[in-house]
Amino acid sequence: QLQLVESGGGSVQSGGSLTLSCSASKYDSRIVTMAWFRQAPGKEREGVAVIDGGGRPVYAESVKGRVTISQKNTGATLYLQMNSLRPEDTAKYYCAAAAYAVSWDRLFAYFAYTYWGQGTQVTVSS
Repeated sequence: QLQLVESGGGSVQSGGSLTLSCSASKYDSRIVTMAWFRQAPGKEREGVAVIDGGGRPVYAESVKGRVTISQKNTGATLYLQMNSLRPEDTAKYYCAAAAYAVSWDRLFAYFAYTYWGQGTQVTVSS
């Protein structure tokens, strides 16, 4: 069973930066789509950024221009560089992976992903 482990979370002030990492427990050639989601207390899990089946980055409107998703060795390590952080970015951030090319209309749907990490907390203070 593939396991994903996130790291890099922490507490920063508004305007600060963080880089999150997600490492897979083993290389799995079936992994095609990888993504970052986040969930704030009392809110639903929402998609933040995805690398789709074609290797293209896709961003949620709420973070576009402030975050960059990248990967090293498809399916092995996933990164999320976050700049100009805002208090509303405070949430637990999760790495997710799917062993197929998630369709465009489901890229930010949590149910499209099979594998999940335990999450890493990001707290942004004003």
